[in-house]
Amino acid sequence: MSDVQGRVWRNGEPQDDFEFSKISDYLAETGTLLWTDVYASDHAILKDLAHELGLNEWAVEDAVAESERTKVTVYSTHTFFTVYSVDTHEAQSDTDSALAIHRISGFVLPQGLITVRLSPDFDIDAVSERFDELGGQEFGVGALVHGLLDTVVDGHFSAVQYLDDAIEEIEDALFSDSMPRGGLQRMTFQLRKDLVHLRRVVLPMREVVNSIQHRRLDARMSAELDPRYADLYDHVLRASEWTESLRDMITTVFETNLSLQDARLNMVMKKLTGWAAIIAVPTAITGFYGQNVIYPGIETVTGFVTSSVLIVLLVAILYVTFKRRDWL
Repeated sequence: MSDVQGRVWRNGEPQDDFEFSKISDYLAETGTLLWTDVYASDHAILKDLAHELGLNEWAVEDAVAESERTKVTVYSTHTFFTVYSVDTHEAQSDTDSALAIHRISGFVLPQGLITVRLSPDFDIDAVSERFDELGGQEFGVGALVHGLLDTVVDGHFSAVQYLDDAIEEIEDALFSDSMPRGGLQRMTFQLRKDLVHLRRVVLPMREVVNSIQHRRLDARMSAELDPRYADLYDHVLRASEWTESLRDMITTVFETNLSLQDARLNMVMKKLTGWAAIIAVPTAITGFYGQNVIYPGIETVTGFVTSSVLIVLLVAILYVTFKRRDWL
């Protein structure tokens, strides 16, 4: 199943005459800007388009590959990039991921942008809104690419904020007795996995934004977009630094949880040892008086009173001593 949609602008005005078969004609017209979005489960339609426009065949293969890293590649006639958008949702269980990651590939041409998606969940309308807010065709394809990357980076920020809040909740639960230790460990482990996946798509964005910003030849980007791209690059750096700090935080949480478990285990062992010492006293005394030999006080009230007093006295002494030392 394939789905293609597109928008055409002429001299800054949006047009309603987009036809997939005329893409090469649009790109050849002066003062025309084209955006074609291809959502396809197979790449036959993309191969035809690549052949018509002269796109690099290796880039086309990367655009539809099952797994591809975040990257940008500059060719003589166009620039190819792959980025990942991230959406967050409430996890159904402690072992479910809270992140939904979608890949978007793009071919940046002098007068157009061709995007390729393998998932329908990315919000394309948000890209159009960013493009219109930036000034539309006034700044050419550079504004269109900026709108796409800005939407993607905003999703990264939302995902980082979500993980930050989740880690803070775990930090608050570390010293709470109401949270089961097993559940806390599963949540921490899942957050570490989500953070690893997020870092893989966030950190390489610096290279993507930097390369596209400085690749003016094929994109014909206006110099007036430099402040916009500089701001976008700053957002990418902040998201990258934030993910690095979250990695330190989740590592600290994980290690703190292990330390608390060791401390709790030590406390339990101290209490068990203290109670075992206390219980050993009456056991020893009653064992002494249970011998099959003649001893002072055997079969007399005096012997019973003496053994009872010894039990109570020694147990009380041990209890007070251990309590003062925080062993009980």
